[in-house]
Amino acid sequence: MLRDLTLLQFRSHRRAVLALDARPVALYGPNGAGKTSVLEAVSLLSPGRGLRRASAEELIRRQEQVGWKIRATLTDYEVETSALPGASREVLIDGKAAAQVALGRLLRVLWLVPAMDRLWIEAAEGRRRFLDRMTLSFFPTHAEAVLAYEKAMRERNRLLKDEIRDAAWYGALETRMAEAGALMTAHRRQALAQLATAQAGAATAFPAADLGLTAEGPEDLATALAEGRRRDMAAGRTLEGPHRVDLTAVYAEKAIPADQCSTGEQKALLISLLLANARALAGENTVLLLDEVAAHLDAGRRAALYDEICALPAQVLMTGTGAELFDSLGERGRYWQVTEVAGTSELVESRP
Repeated sequence: MLRDLTLLQFRSHRRAVLALDARPVALYGPNGAGKTSVLEAVSLLSPGRGLRRASAEELIRRQEQVGWKIRATLTDYEVETSALPGASREVLIDGKAAAQVALGRLLRVLWLVPAMDRLWIEAAEGRRRFLDRMTLSFFPTHAEAVLAYEKAMRERNRLLKDEIRDAAWYGALETRMAEAGALMTAHRRQALAQLATAQAGAATAFPAADLGLTAEGPEDLATALAEGRRRDMAAGRTLEGPHRVDLTAVYAEKAIPADQCSTGEQKALLISLLLANARALAGENTVLLLDEVAAHLDAGRRAALYDEICALPAQVLMTGTGAELFDSLGERGRYWQVTEVAGTSELVESRP
C-alpha cells in the first residue's frame, strides 16, 4: 500500500505531501491547477514513462530547473525516483539503485486518463500500451520481456536498414526475439483470461467487454523472421511479431465491437476493464488512478462507480474540477483541494 507521497520540484509543484490510507482520494480544483500531476507522480512508481508518457526533462519544474524528485513510502519499501536536468531518470528502492522494471514488483499501478477516451478508434499502438500495462500488473517480469524483445528488434532493424546479409548476425537476434516474444504472448493471453474471469458474474454497473488479440504472429517466430528477412529488408523494419499485436474488444451484452460503440459506451468499457483488473489483482498493492473520470458520467453512474471503488481491494486516486463531483462518495473518501498561484500548485486537505 502507498502510505505517503512527496513531490519535489515536480511539474508545477514546488513541494507537495500527501499522507494516504485505504480510503479513495479525490483531488479537485480548476483545470491546470496540478491535479493530474499528482496522479502522474504516482504512475512513475511503476516502470515506464508514466500516464503522460513524458520525458524526464519535461517533468522538471520550470521556475527553478533543478531537477525533480518523488518519494514514496510503501508498506514494506521506501521508493525514490528522480532526474536532474539533462540526465536520465533514476530509481532507488530502500536507498539502493534499482532498474525501473523492479518497480513493477512493488506496486501494480493502473490508470485511465482522458487521452484514452479514443483508445478503441485510434491506432493500435495505444491499445498495445493499454494491454501491456494490464499485463504488467499480473506479471511484473513482462516489462523485462518487452525490453529484451524491443532491444533485439531495434538491433535487427538496424541490420535490415544497412542491408546486412550475414545470416549469423541475424540468427542470435532472432532467437532472442523469439524467446522474449513467446513470453510476452503467454503473459498477454493469461492476463486476458484473468480479466475475463474477473468480469464474469461481477456485480457492476459497467458493461463487460470480450477481449481478444489479433496479429499475434506465428508460433515459430524465429523461423518466420529468418524466412522473412528479404521482405523485412525491403521494408526496412520487422513486419512480424508481438510488436504488431492489436487488442480487440466487444461490448458483450450488445455484441458490438468497441470501435462501433457510442463515446459513452467506449468510456464505460474502459472503466469496466480497469475495475475488473483491480478486482482480479485482489489487493496485491494495487493503485488505480482515474483522471477526470466523473466528468462525463451522470449522477447515477458516478454513485455506482464510487460504490464499486469503495469495494475494491485497491487504493484509488481520482481528480475532478469540483468537489460536487464527489458528493456521492461522501465520508468514505479523502479530499484535497488543488490550486495554482503564479505557477505554483498548492494542496490543502479538506472535508467532504
